[in-house]
Amino acid sequence: MSRPLPRGRHGLTREFVEQDQRERLLAAIAATLCERGYDDTTVSLIGGRARVSKSDFYRHFASKEDCFATAYEEAVERLRVRVLAVRDARLAWTERVCAGLAEALACLAEEPAWANLLLVEGLRAGPEVYGRFQVAFDSFLPCLREGAPRPKGGREAPPEFDEAVLGGVASLIGREVLAGRAEQLEQIFPEVAEFALSPYVGAAEARRIISAR
Repeated sequence: MSRPLPRGRHGLTREFVEQDQRERLLAAIAATLCERGYDDTTVSLIGGRARVSKSDFYRHFASKEDCFATAYEEAVERLRVRVLAVRDARLAWTERVCAGLAEALACLAEEPAWANLLLVEGLRAGPEVYGRFQVAFDSFLPCLREGAPRPKGGREAPPEFDEAVLGGVASLIGREVLAGRAEQLEQIFPEVAEFALSPYVGAAEARRIISAR
């Protein structure tokens, strides 16, 4: 989290000050959610952690829910940018999937509070935020679906098949975050990658691909 700006005359522009406050509030809600959970997180706690007054909080966000929704979108975008940056059409599908999973785990491990906001609190904050979770979830489906081989058995898989695989991946990662092991997420790459690849290429081939990395 960035340090609060100095008091009094500091020569900084209004735009800079407002952007700095906004970033500190978003970081503060992520950190507070880790400690208190969604229901016990309040505007006062967020503002106090960010060193931003309640009146300034309401200049940026209409409510705690609005602040959370903005932070959630920020968390999704951070993850999406990192995952999309490693997509390489020249790679085989299995390598693309492994690269994306490895980058996602690294990104989440670097920022445990944001991982908690995205994968734990996002499922507790009510129907509106769950809708955002679904939109975010759907935006990652092409990373799994594009170029995927047909599942074992040869039939073309319905869209629900890819959704179930990606949902399982999110559940595996969320379980670790909920258990307080977000910083060690990269250690579960073999388990997550095998889960993602096996329905398409078989468990033995998935393990071979992972061990060869």
